[in-house]
Amino acid sequence: MNASVIGIGKLGLCFGLTLEKCGYNVVGVDISQEYVDLVNDKTLKSSEPDVEKHLREAKNFKATTSLEQAVSHSNILFVVVATPSLENGRYDHSQVDTLINNLESLGKQNEEKHFIVCCTTMPGYCDSVKQRLNNLNYTVSYNPEFIAQGTILKNQAYPDMVLIGEGSQEAGDVIQEIYEKHTLNEPRICRMSPTEAEITKISLNCFLTTKIAYANMIGDIVISSGGDPKIVLSAIGEDTRIGPKYLGYGYGYGGPCFPRDNRALALYADDLGIDALISIASDESNAQHLDYQVKHFIENNDKEKELVFDYVTYKPESTLLTESQQLAFAVEIAKNGFKIKIKEREEVIVKLRSKYGDLFTYERRD
Repeated sequence: MNASVIGIGKLGLCFGLTLEKCGYNVVGVDISQEYVDLVNDKTLKSSEPDVEKHLREAKNFKATTSLEQAVSHSNILFVVVATPSLENGRYDHSQVDTLINNLESLGKQNEEKHFIVCCTTMPGYCDSVKQRLNNLNYTVSYNPEFIAQGTILKNQAYPDMVLIGEGSQEAGDVIQEIYEKHTLNEPRICRMSPTEAEITKISLNCFLTTKIAYANMIGDIVISSGGDPKIVLSAIGEDTRIGPKYLGYGYGYGGPCFPRDNRALALYADDLGIDALISIASDESNAQHLDYQVKHFIENNDKEKELVFDYVTYKPESTLLTESQQLAFAVEIAKNGFKIKIKEREEVIVKLRSKYGDLFTYERRD
């Protein structure tokens, strides 16, 4: 059984190693020869748990810079390249577009191949890809991952659900079979059209941002009333219609997915003539919550007391600072004259020093 993964950065490499571990012969593509050499030499360093171990143990995973080699290797092509956000809030599909240009240059395939987009895209994008690749004997499907930095391999092994926007019945069957082989639980398989799946992906994250923003809003109200937000939110979460997940009080949502997916959904809705008021309100509430936390802290704490952060990345297991609300809080507090010490990994400290200089003091941790 062969499979190719185009784009073997942190997420793509994890997925490729997961496929290899369950019996697939995998070719992974990256544009950097230096990176490819590190993967093939099994000397790549990764902050993601167990990746280095899985790479050392892999016997049927090969990296290459050759797209042609990956296409000839397998009829199953998983695409895991970056789709960062543009300034206008939409996703940047340029890396996928470049890949499609290169596939077009390879010409029509003798056997049908399944082109499976795993990165987050604007709804309708996969249908536009289909128009370009259909005549070259490719199906185009959408199969996004639901993972978090720091737990990627675990999330891939134990997903809550598998989302398949199938380009054809056969393509959907192929993708489903792969997940049935490599998942260690029995996740719900949700099959639908690519556009429906694209909407589902960003809508799911947007629902979670709404729940987080709601919990923090209630928490702010409870604190201002002299109460304990944990007690109130715990009781609310006991209702089975609501549930306790993502209903804790704390920092607002951030990271590389939640904020940008909220914005993207609102933009897509606007294209359809719909005001996504809930997504917009969630972002506004998230910002308001940060203001409340800063104001409440300043009013109730002594500037002579040092405040220590055990991490300021968007979550403890990650090295990403993308829209971290912990970091935003620390910056505002420090600017108001409070002494802030940050305990972080060396690579994070380097990023912080580069941007904020001596605004904080630092302590290195493993």
